[in-house]
Amino acid sequence: MLFAGIDGGQSGTTAAIGDGTRVLARGTSGAADEIGVSEDSTRLRDALEGALAAALAAADLPPDSRFDAIVAGVSGYEGHVYGLPPRLPSQRWVLMHDAPIAHAGALGGAPGVVVIAGTGSVAYTVAPDGRTKTTGGWGYLFGDEGSAFWTVRTSIERAIAQGEARAAPLLEYFNVVSIRELVRAFYSGEISRERLASFAPVALADEEVADISASELAALAARAVLERPCSVAFVGGMLRNTSFLQRVHERARALLPDCKFVEPVAGPAEGALILAQRL
Repeated sequence: MLFAGIDGGQSGTTAAIGDGTRVLARGTSGAADEIGVSEDSTRLRDALEGALAAALAAADLPPDSRFDAIVAGVSGYEGHVYGLPPRLPSQRWVLMHDAPIAHAGALGGAPGVVVIAGTGSVAYTVAPDGRTKTTGGWGYLFGDEGSAFWTVRTSIERAIAQGEARAAPLLEYFNVVSIRELVRAFYSGEISRERLASFAPVALADEEVADISASELAALAARAVLERPCSVAFVGGMLRNTSFLQRVHERARALLPDCKFVEPVAGPAEGALILAQRL
C-alpha cells in the first residue's frame, strides 16, 4: 500500500508519502495556489507533481510508482482548478482546501480549531458532532489577518504614516531607496506576494506590529469556535517564531479562557496523508 498527502501553499508545497503505518519520505517544490493565474497556468500542476516526485526520489521508489490514494490540500482551493489540472498517479485522488489537512495534522483527527498563519491565514473548526466551519481565508486583498503578507503590509502602512525613518529595515531588505519605490515594485509585479511576505520575520521585530498581528490571529481563533471548551492549535510559518507564538497564545487565552491551546501533532502534509489513508 502506498499513500500520499500534499500540502500546497502560497510559499511552497510539501508532499509526504507513507505505506499506511509510517511516513516513508517527504519532498518539496514551489507554490501551488492559483491566485490570479490564467487557464494555461501550470503553477498548481508543477507544484503537486514536483513535490510528489521529490518525495518518491527521497524514498528510493520508482518515479512511475502508483498510489492507492492521494489527498492534496491547496491554499485557496474552492472546488475549481483555474489552470491546467494536476496528473496524479492514483485512481483515487482528491483536491481540497488546505484547512482540513492542517486540522487533521495538528489535532490528529480530534475536534477543535486550527488557525493557519502562513503567507495567508484561515481557521478551520470541527465540532464534536461533526459540524465544520471555515473562518477567514478571504485572500490578501480582503482578509488574511495576522498572516505574513498582512503583517508586512501593516509594517509598510506604518512606515508610510510615520515617515521614512521607520522604513530603514524595509528599504534594506528589498534593496530600494524609498517606500514609494517598494510599493510601485509590488504593484508592477517586480516584487511578488511571496517575496513581500518573506519580510514578516523581520517585521515581527517591531513590537507594535507583532502585537497587532497577534491580536488579529487571536480574534480569528475566537470567531472560529463552535463549542466551548475546545482545543485550539496555531500552525503555519508565522508561528515558527516562538516569541510571536507565545504572544498569540497570551491574547487568545484572554478571549478563550476556557479553551486548551495545544501543540500540533503533525504538519499539514501528514494531515493530508492521514486523510488519504482514510480513503
